[in-house]
Amino acid sequence: DNPTLTRFFALHFLLPFLIAGITLIHLTFLHESGSNNPLGIISHCD
Repeated sequence: DNPTLTRFFALHFLLPFLIAGITLIHLTFLHESGSNNPLGIISHCD
């Protein structure tokens, strides 16, 4: 009935998938390029 409400529901349904996709792309590029450690924190994760 109401196109604005339909768009609102569609946005709220698609938004988590969009955020998850952007996060995966971000992590992929971060993993490829590496990251620097300006604070000098040593991580003991293997």
